[in-house]
Amino acid sequence: MANTLFLLSLSIIWLMLLYHMFLMQGGYLHFLRYENTIPQWRANLKVYPKVSILIPCHNEEVVIENTLKAMVKLKYPPEQLEISVINDNSNDRTGEIAEGFAEKYPFVKVVATEGEFAGKGKSSALNYGLSQSTGSIVVVYDADNTPESMAVQYLVMAMVNDPKAGAIVGKFRVINAKKNLLTRFINIETICFQWMAQAGRWFWFKITTIPGTNFAIRREILDRLGGWDVKALSEDTELTIRVYDLGYHIRFFPAAITWEQEPENGKVWWKQRTRWARGNQYVIMKFLLKVFTLKRKGIIFDLIYFFFTYFLFFFGVILSNILFFINLFVDLELKIGNVALILWVLAYFLYITEVMIALSIEKTEMNIRNFFVVLFMYFTYSQLWILLVMYALFLEVKRVLFKQEVKWYKTERFTIDKGS
Repeated sequence: MANTLFLLSLSIIWLMLLYHMFLMQGGYLHFLRYENTIPQWRANLKVYPKVSILIPCHNEEVVIENTLKAMVKLKYPPEQLEISVINDNSNDRTGEIAEGFAEKYPFVKVVATEGEFAGKGKSSALNYGLSQSTGSIVVVYDADNTPESMAVQYLVMAMVNDPKAGAIVGKFRVINAKKNLLTRFINIETICFQWMAQAGRWFWFKITTIPGTNFAIRREILDRLGGWDVKALSEDTELTIRVYDLGYHIRFFPAAITWEQEPENGKVWWKQRTRWARGNQYVIMKFLLKVFTLKRKGIIFDLIYFFFTYFLFFFGVILSNILFFINLFVDLELKIGNVALILWVLAYFLYITEVMIALSIEKTEMNIRNFFVVLFMYFTYSQLWILLVMYALFLEVKRVLFKQEVKWYKTERFTIDKGS
C-alpha cells in the first residue's frame, strides 16, 4: 500500500513539473514573437477610445502619490482618459492626496464609496467605481502600482486590434525586489508566473488569467456580467471564468508593464497569499460543479488545472513527504527508495531549469545571485506554500460549514526607498 501511494504521489508531482516545462517553452516562444505585432497594431490605432482607469483604495496614503504621479504621465490622450481613485472608507490621507491631483488634472477624479458598496472590499469598490465611470474600456490598477508610460496605450492597442479579446492582460514586475530575501523570492515567483502560467497558457491554449491589476476589459462585458463577484476573494480569477464563458478570450500582452509593491515581511505575505489561495479554491468549487455547462470548453481544462494545482498537486507533495518522513523511523518496505531519490534529484534540477529559463527572459534577472536564491527557494519558499494552501483550505471549509461571511484582507503597504 505504501509503495502504491508513494508512486501515486511521485506521478502527480512529475506530471505537474512536465506540464510546467511545456508551459515554459510556450512562454519563451511567446516572448520571441509578441513584439512583432506592435508596428501594425500601432498603425491601426487611429481613434483612441475613452478609457476609465479604476484604482480602488483603502488607506493607501503610503503609496497613492507615487501611483498617481505615474498615472498622469501615461501617454494617452487626456481628453479620452478618466482616472477614478475609488476611496473606500479610508481614514488616512488617501482622499486628501488624491484630491490634490484632481485639482491639477481634469482627467483625475476622486470617487468615495457609499451605502452598500462602502467598506466591503475590492470587488465592491470596483463595482461602485464602474457605476461612476464612462469609458468604453475599463482598466484596473491596484493602488501600489506605477505603470510605465505606454502601459495603457498598449492595453488599448491590443484590444482594438483583437475584437475577440474580452480583456487584455499586461505584465507586472516587483518594484521592491531587492529589499530582502522574501521580496527576491516573490520577484522570481512573479516572473515565473508571467512567462510560464500567463504567456505559456496563452501561447498553447489561448488562455490567460485576469490578474488583480494592469488589465483592460470591455465595459459592455462588465455590464453583461454585472461587474465583480463581491463574494470572491480572488475576484480576478472568478471574472476570468465568466469572461471566457461569454465566448471571448483573454490575451496576454507583456508590452504593457506595471511595477507593483510586494509584501516585505512574512506576516503580510502569509495573509495576502492565504487570501489568494482561498479565493482560487472558492472559484474552483464555484465552477467545477458547472464544468459541463460552460460554453467555452477550453476553460474546462484550466479549471481542472487549478483543481490539480490547489488540491491534487499539494496532496501529492504532502503524501510523499509524510511517507518519506515515516520511513525514516518505521520501515514501510518501500521498494523504490533509490529510484525515488533519483526522481527527486531530477525533479529538483527540472525545477531549477524552468525557473532559470523564465529569469533569462528578463535581462536584469539572470545573474549569479538569483541562481543561488533559486537553489535555496525550493527548500524554503516553495515548501511554505504547502502549509499555506492547507491552512487556506481549512479556512474555506470552515467558512462553508459555518456559513461565515467573507472578510477582505487589504495588503499592508510599505514605503519604498531608493535602494529597493
